Amino acid sequence: MPRNFSGRLYMSLGTKLKFFLTPDGLVQPAPWASGDPNHDILFDWSEFTYNDSGLWLNSSQVDMFAVPHVVTVSGSDGTRSTGAVVANGRQNVIDQVRAQSGWANTVVTRSDGTVLRVLSPGKAAGAGLFSSTYLDSYITSAWNAYTGKTLTVVPFGDQPNTKYFGRTSGSTMVFTNSSGAQVATFNKPSSANVWGCDGNLAAPNDLVVGPIARTLCAALNRGTLGTIDTQPGGTAADFYKSNPTNQYARIIHANMADGKAYAFAFDDVQNQESLVYSSNPSSAGITLSPFTGGSGGGGGTTTGTTVIGPGGKCVDVAGDDTGGDGAAVQLWDCQAAAKDQHWAWTGQSLTTLGMCLDVAGGGTANGSVLQLHNCTGNAAQTWVANSNGSISNPQSGRCIDAPSGNTANGTRLQIYDCNGTAAQKFAKS
Repeated sequence: MPRNFSGRLYMSLGTKLKFFLTPDGLVQPAPWASGDPNHDILFDWSEFTYNDSGLWLNSSQVDMFAVPHVVTVSGSDGTRSTGAVVANGRQNVIDQVRAQSGWANTVVTRSDGTVLRVLSPGKAAGAGLFSSTYLDSYITSAWNAYTGKTLTVVPFGDQPNTKYFGRTSGSTMVFTNSSGAQVATFNKPSSANVWGCDGNLAAPNDLVVGPIARTLCAALNRGTLGTIDTQPGGTAADFYKSNPTNQYARIIHANMADGKAYAFAFDDVQNQESLVYSSNPSSAGITLSPFTGGSGGGGGTTTGTTVIGPGGKCVDVAGDDTGGDGAAVQLWDCQAAAKDQHWAWTGQSLTTLGMCLDVAGGGTANGSVLQLHNCTGNAAQTWVANSNGSISNPQSGRCIDAPSGNTANGTRLQIYDCNGTAAQKFAKS
């Protein structure tokens, strides 16, 4: 397709979507409105931009969570994918949102019992299905926190010396730059402003007001404003601790295999978004996820695929289901209840426990060991299952290997020249 296009790719199940044209342009489906002709259709979409700088493709949950899907882009700079849910992730989201006080009506069910979607809080509130003031008490507390202390906003990760300083006076937060000159003011936002990152938090496409606004919006959605005084601040472990908080965003992130989602407009602050990119793309794809089962990893079940290696041992993560970033990947006796022995193919990635199989340090030499690592989509996390039972890494041209054919528990796996021996035979079970 030609470059310089942005758009949406829609996918519907059972019934085609209905689109309309007016003198003002295309009318897109808006299923949060009860009278929309697409209200009772199960569907979802992904968004993309394709221009001279490359292809960006994301799965979006900004408006709703309906049909979980994996987005993948491949090019000369490798293959990247995101959007996989954990085992039973769709049902987890539905059940966990329903269980939150005041949130049950955000889950929309068709007359035949099919759950069509979970609406984001802004869309649900606009449809009268959710409190329009749900977040107000937290917003007031966070806003007033800066009557007696200073909020520091450092909006550009590559420009640590660009800082803005906010203090609240009445209901207005005033920002100055490092020279003390006033550069922006924001009136206290409503719940709707926070859900939509608009209104009093509108972010113009400039280099000062817009970046501050998006930072404020992300912090308010994540519940870190008022307690973390340099923003963007904290890590994913610090998000959604406020009461009340954005339970929709919290639950969706918790049920994504890599933790990434686009649960509100500026969820890309601190790189939390479900986005893939290639500067020189050759192909892209969308894979719909099963509504039951799923990728495994990160959940409380053991749904997934065991990978049987040399000696009948399973590919396993050191740490007894607690292995984190950098944990060794090894052979171990197969155990049905071991979550870290249940792997999922997501595009060309192998995932478990919400992380990816990775060549440590991006190594390409014989003997480079395997580990579990946060999913980045880089070439060290790209794997191909071959017809002879081997699994190869295209970047190095080498295969997963048990050193010297060792099959003892704890044998750490490596990459090595592909040779077709038993040390490089792996089978899904």
